[in-house]
Amino acid sequence: MYKHILIATDGSELAGKAVAAGFALARALNAQVTAVTVTEPWTALVSGEAMIVFPVEDYEKTANENAARILAGVSALARKADISCATVHAKDQYPADGILDTAKKSGCDLIVMASHGRRGLGRLLLGSQAVNVLTHSSLPVLICR
Repeated sequence: MYKHILIATDGSELAGKAVAAGFALARALNAQVTAVTVTEPWTALVSGEAMIVFPVEDYEKTANENAARILAGVSALARKADISCATVHAKDQYPADGILDTAKKSGCDLIVMASHGRRGLGRLLLGSQAVNVLTHSSLPVLICR
């Protein structure tokens, strides 16, 4: 059935449920696992007439630290579950693009992800990134709620 599962996470509570579901499926299928977290490209924030600039160096440092923390948490859960899990930090991409690119580069045959991420319920049923992955993926996608 599935031999290589990509599990996408942003470190949110709901993404944690997707990680647990992906690990359970991997264990049942004896599948390989790759976990990915994606950090978006740097942009300056504009608020009304004022522009708030978060220096790119600070953004990259914070993004790398957050990604390392998220992936370390996934790795720790994988060790506890006795599951081999590669980790990928997809940098400077929008989440759906990073997930799809990582799935392709890693040779995955299933994507597991949460229905919505840190941005909350951007849509009633599915977040915009989940919709983008579903729309553009040639692979099966398991959405966890």
